[in-house]
Amino acid sequence: MSNEHRLPAELAPLVVQGTLADNERIKGQSQLLRGTIAEDLKDPLTGGFTADNFQLIRFHGMYQQDDRDIRAERAEQKLEPLHTVMLRARMPGGVITPSQWLAIDAFAAEHTHAGSIRLTTRQTFQFHGVLKRDIKQMHQTLNRIGIDSIATAGDVNRNVLCTSNPEQSELHTEAYEWAKKISEHLLPKTRAYAEIWLDGEKVESTEEEEPILGKTYLPRKFKTTVVVPPHNDVDLHANDMNFVAIAEQGKLVGFNLLVGGGLAMTHGDESTYPRTADEFGFLPLDKTLEVAAAVVTTQRDLGNRVNRKNAKTKYTLDRVGLEVFKAEVERRADWAFEPTRPYRLTGRGDAFGWTAGIDGKHNLTLFIENGRLLDTPGKPLKSGMAAIARVHQGEFRMTANQNLVVAGVAEADKAAIEALAREHGLINDGHSNQRKSAMACVSLPTCPLAMAEAERFLPDFVDRLDGVLAQHGVPDEAIIFRVTGCPNGCGRAMLAEVGLVGKGPGKYNLHLGGNLSGTRIPKLYRENLDEDAILAELDGLIGQWVAQRQDGESFGDFVLRAGIVAPVVVPKQDFYA
Repeated sequence: MSNEHRLPAELAPLVVQGTLADNERIKGQSQLLRGTIAEDLKDPLTGGFTADNFQLIRFHGMYQQDDRDIRAERAEQKLEPLHTVMLRARMPGGVITPSQWLAIDAFAAEHTHAGSIRLTTRQTFQFHGVLKRDIKQMHQTLNRIGIDSIATAGDVNRNVLCTSNPEQSELHTEAYEWAKKISEHLLPKTRAYAEIWLDGEKVESTEEEEPILGKTYLPRKFKTTVVVPPHNDVDLHANDMNFVAIAEQGKLVGFNLLVGGGLAMTHGDESTYPRTADEFGFLPLDKTLEVAAAVVTTQRDLGNRVNRKNAKTKYTLDRVGLEVFKAEVERRADWAFEPTRPYRLTGRGDAFGWTAGIDGKHNLTLFIENGRLLDTPGKPLKSGMAAIARVHQGEFRMTANQNLVVAGVAEADKAAIEALAREHGLINDGHSNQRKSAMACVSLPTCPLAMAEAERFLPDFVDRLDGVLAQHGVPDEAIIFRVTGCPNGCGRAMLAEVGLVGKGPGKYNLHLGGNLSGTRIPKLYRENLDEDAILAELDGLIGQWVAQRQDGESFGDFVLRAGIVAPVVVPKQDFYA
């Protein structure tokens, strides 16, 4: 796939006209993502990045942040905010070796705020609170162990997710290999990352190109998954492009393609909305990379570069029409989709505890609340993972639900691994099913977009929610509950049965009605509620659910059937009105 696939003349009127968003200027003038990042690194007068580089470092896997808890205090002292970066690693499918883990554990201990490792909903890990003076060392440390952070943020295809536990079947193994291939195929080709962070030789050639992404890259971020039905642990409908594995006699033969999912929105702006992905059809394995590139280049050329709030693939589909977009993908890939083949999605949660693999080995899935690995009194979780890494002979797999799988454990090693996990609090039999079904984004104090707490809010809130369930006689039940500190969607609250979206300090919008399989957007039920008001609403609704539900009916299904909320109908926006 290359730039010879240009937009045909008849589609030219579908390109949004107007003054381009400033991010387009930044990308276009960046010398393929180089900017003046290298010069900024040498500036001792500020801990942050200036001008355009604030945006460009995202393409290198980093976000500039500061500790908002102490921002006012530093301002009173006439100091700039305490600038640091958050780095998100590129780990397609979330697989990492014990030796790699020990290296990131050591770096986190020495060079990050609080010394933590954060597992994310993008099936990878993040470092938080890295000072500018340590950024280059961070990238070089990762490079030495075979990890990078290329294209984990910015207007590119980001870390490719894949259904966890790939050793449970040959199908899972093949799916993981395709996740890696897709990730590599869609990566930026610029050598800027190596030049800036790894001291690679600077290239002055004018022949360097981005054959898939183009010199101004994509209009907005782009997310991809590989899914092995019936498990939807990656929440495919939160992503732009999704490859659903189709098997015959246990062997992978191709994928169903779904395009156009996404959860981000803006409070008060009805032209923004969460959206589930559309079925495009079936493709054989040998067309996978061509089709992936065709979808990306079609979004590259038709996506909205004027209004970034409407720049994601979901809005392009609604603006130009599904059939138009699909036909252009077929033209570029020189392939006509076959009809979608039957598949079924049944659930999303991780299977905690031990499972057996086809190789005779075992996998132990550990619940990591909010994905935060940190040593606290009585809960030395980070030290526990390091202790396991020192003796484990297999791999670790991060899940898209912020949990961790100790994979490939020999029968003879099971007892020792489990003992270490229990000793360090990584297995806690006291965790409720509800706690294991809850998830939050990082939010405050470091995320600059955060409007309300999420990660720091969730643990105590779940304690109270557990109390409500117990009061109604269902202490072992679980509702898919998620909280995100802003409407950007990182905590995937807009695919939850109960989703909280931050509106302001201590205030959230309450959404109800997602389903267990992750194929339904929840409906806004109440706005601008504090914690007590949310719990009061849920207390009454859970009481109704327990009294009136049918045959094990889930909470999300009940609130729709009972008419408490109506199904979400996403309007097709008239972008030319």
